[in-house]
Amino acid sequence: MSRLATGIWVGAYMTRLGLENIPAYVVQKGDATAGAVWVKVARLDGTAELWERQYDLMADVRQWVRTMDESEFEIDERIRRETARDRDLWVIELESRESRSLLDDPSLA
Repeated sequence: MSRLATGIWVGAYMTRLGLENIPAYVVQKGDATAGAVWVKVARLDGTAELWERQYDLMADVRQWVRTMDESEFEIDERIRRETARDRDLWVIELESRESRSLLDDPSLA
């Protein structure tokens, strides 16, 4: 199965978030073809979640996994360290008190 270029997926995701009135920003633009994507969901109370897409070998699928649920400061520090090391990484930050990210929407798979 061929994969959608990362830049195209990010554009579609940003459009989808906009349609749902979820404020979102691309804070780090990575490789347009094959860069990984991290999604930070800021709850606007000093805490946040960090989501990464990971490959599940057993199920042979790529799925979104919440890798951190911490203070916004701790997540920002992890993002800072990773983007300094990996220039191909995309980082999207969105704001949602309810932690709505739409990453469970099948249309974004």
